[in-house]
Amino acid sequence: MTDRYQQFATSGLGRKIVKQLGLPAPVPLRRRRPGKPDLAGTVLVGAAEGGRLDKAVTDVLAGADVEVRSEPAEERHRALIFDATGVKHSTQLRAVYEFFHPVIRRVDTCGRVIVLGTPPEDADDPREAAAQRGLEGFVKSVGKEAGRGVTANLVYVAPGAENGIGSTLRFLASHRSAYVSGQPVRITPAEIPDSDPERPLEGQTALVTGAARGIGAVIAEVLAGYGAEVVCLDIPAAGGDLARVANQIGGSALQLDITGADAPRIIAQHLTSRHDGLDIMVHNAGITRDKTLGRMSEQQWESVIDVNLASQERIDDVLLGEDVLNDGGRIVSVSSISGIAGNAGQTNYATSKAAVAGRVVSLAPAMRERNG
Repeated sequence: MTDRYQQFATSGLGRKIVKQLGLPAPVPLRRRRPGKPDLAGTVLVGAAEGGRLDKAVTDVLAGADVEVRSEPAEERHRALIFDATGVKHSTQLRAVYEFFHPVIRRVDTCGRVIVLGTPPEDADDPREAAAQRGLEGFVKSVGKEAGRGVTANLVYVAPGAENGIGSTLRFLASHRSAYVSGQPVRITPAEIPDSDPERPLEGQTALVTGAARGIGAVIAEVLAGYGAEVVCLDIPAAGGDLARVANQIGGSALQLDITGADAPRIIAQHLTSRHDGLDIMVHNAGITRDKTLGRMSEQQWESVIDVNLASQERIDDVLLGEDVLNDGGRIVSVSSISGIAGNAGQTNYATSKAAVAGRVVSLAPAMRERNG
């Protein structure tokens, strides 16, 4: 989709008008380009005393096209990475300030700020837990202050998971994460299979619901680009668009209404008869039926809850209960800012999306037992 405001604001006349009126000046974000390095330039790395991730960070960056510095460089930095796992109490938070204060204004346009910490729930005492939880406020604020397309993210690395930070760190430091900012990401110990960073999903099967258009179509395209064999699923009425998406990415199409009583069984049979089970389940399908609560019909409420939430539960019951989802598999559920902040006229939609987020959290322990 063309961003007309960005086109105007970055034109000669537009820049003058935007500056005079004090309007927002959008920055064209650097995005991943096939054949181009995901991460290039100077990366400044630092750590609080007693941090436990220095070697892990160095090992990850050693495989990238970057120049790693431990002291600030004269040129702008492509990324700033700080290991804060050594922060054990509030006074030691000063180490975060001391690292970022001199260099935060020298991050390159569309640069990256990454802080590594210890999950507060894994802290040795309340003082450490409080200090580590404080990193979230720091990172979210930096993400809003930095501007110029700079992102800031926090990675909580559990003890024992030090060697598992590779894919997360590469993603957050790269152009792939252009729209991801202010997020706390958790990494726990798990078996990490070797994979090609450019095609990490080679040999895996992914199923994407609502894949005929919009976000679902793009998710299918991205997964296919990373090497996955993608099964694109959508309702029969969208069959034409679904076939086009599947053909464009070299995947297959499955026309199905996921709210149907037999939908979970059809999906399971399809994946076991035509594929070696499933490795990635992406629950993207969703609908809106917007009305204020006093004017919302029972059907409008029920249909949104059924498509956006209950269908996921029924499908996953079969995928997990019958081991259709392979060991080490992934379940990805698409939520919405409406589920976090609410939205007038969307009590049904916001309820379903908040529930999706809660469902993901509750499923995590069971998925960890499956190395997923």
